[in-house]
Amino acid sequence: MLDSYYRELVKYLTSTLGDRHLASDVAHDAYLRVLERSREDVIEQPRAFLYRTAINLSIDEHRRNLVRRNEPLDVLEQEEGPRVQSPQRSLYQKQRLDMVERALDELPAICRDAFLLRKIEGMGHNEIAERLGISKGMVEKHIVNAMKHCRVRIQEWGG
Repeated sequence: MLDSYYRELVKYLTSTLGDRHLASDVAHDAYLRVLERSREDVIEQPRAFLYRTAINLSIDEHRRNLVRRNEPLDVLEQEEGPRVQSPQRSLYQKQRLDMVERALDELPAICRDAFLLRKIEGMGHNEIAERLGISKGMVEKHIVNAMKHCRVRIQEWGG
């Protein structure tokens, strides 16, 4: 029943968000949430509930974008160190790299891929979006989420 609202919802979200790819992503997320909720409860007005969910997700996306503008993308990049490193420093860097790799392994593949294409391959957001078949906004979201996840896990693991 909800399938009949998809195009209508994407069109509405495109007009409010100004980005068709982002609108499709938000609509998809809204559908997932509504479907999960409908397993637990009977939804009296599915169309209204779907739209409210999508609008709330749009607001959340807007808030994340505001934060993202201030989030530096080089947070996890290594500072330049001395040319000759002590064994302790080398061990510390290896342990930290291992923690980053473990944290990245916990992420969904698309999130990890976006992060690695940016940080390791040096690709731009538009190139990554094209390669992965997602919007530029989703690329930015995945990169920021990957960095935040790595930062949190490294702190939890004592790095």
